[in-house]
Amino acid sequence: MLAANYVGERTITVEERASLMPEPGEVRIAVAYVGICGTDLHVFHGDMDARVTKPATIGHEMSGTIEQIGADVEGWSVGDKVTVMPLAWDGTCPACLAGNMHICQNLDFIGIDSPGALQEYWNVPADVLVPLPAGVSLRDAALVEPVAVAVHDVRRSGLGAGDRVVVIGAGPIGTLIATVARTTGADVVVAEIDPTRRSAAEQLGLATFDPSAVDQVAWVEAWTDRAGADVVFEVSGAAAAVLGATSLAKVRGTLVVVAIHSQPRPMDLHRVFWRELTILGARVYERRDFERAVELVADGAIPADRLVTDVVPLAEVESAFRSLEAGKAMKILVEVRAR
Repeated sequence: MLAANYVGERTITVEERASLMPEPGEVRIAVAYVGICGTDLHVFHGDMDARVTKPATIGHEMSGTIEQIGADVEGWSVGDKVTVMPLAWDGTCPACLAGNMHICQNLDFIGIDSPGALQEYWNVPADVLVPLPAGVSLRDAALVEPVAVAVHDVRRSGLGAGDRVVVIGAGPIGTLIATVARTTGADVVVAEIDPTRRSAAEQLGLATFDPSAVDQVAWVEAWTDRAGADVVFEVSGAAAAVLGATSLAKVRGTLVVVAIHSQPRPMDLHRVFWRELTILGARVYERRDFERAVELVADGAIPADRLVTDVVPLAEVESAFRSLEAGKAMKILVEVRAR
């Protein structure tokens, strides 16, 4: 089979590798599509070399069909359409014992800490499988994992119908958060300085503004009759966005930090105190978020066809990474499809 390997900074090779039989408790998936995300780009840039074991087969946004079933696996059949919730927890740490297994203190994020989906056949524990409806396309289903991120972020925020929501950043996750928030009946606007991403969000029917061209505080206050937003999602990862985010929230509003910040950021804690704001972190997802994401993709609430910029074959995976790092695409899928 073919497999893509990250071997060092900005270098991915594609090579032939033996396909292994699934171990007891595992299934072998014939991988169809794999999405490339911001975390994968961090790996590609060498930023996570202390965490990944090279050569590393990465990739965790995926879809495929079960090709073989290992011993002691029940409830699954060859040919079933599936995706994977790529989290393996130990079940013994304080976080797990408190019921927060998805943020286990010793979490194995499959596709980063252990081998991922950029290979034609992928063996995974059966308990990380998530079933897909027969009618959903595998191309669309490759977006379930990032949609689950957005579902978790929105659920974590506690927003409700009629709430005013500001999403800072119109990258793939920011756009998905805005889309999921809109399905709850919230009134959503996206702040984005990049005109291409802003245009892409508008084509999905999302309201936007350019925070570099207007006074964003004045804009949000005018939009909310001087109250401020009920919920603000910080998805840009920019220091200036974090510093300004608290100024956009209403009294007792909520700021959800979604972006991965590689270093500490200044924050206006006076504003947090003055308006009694709630600051929340939102990291990955739980099983119920994945199941809800499958529903949203299957019923068309997530415009998967318009979110995917390009689809490339596995042999061209390195070029896909370079296109993403150059800002030339919103979401690229790698078509793996076992031969």
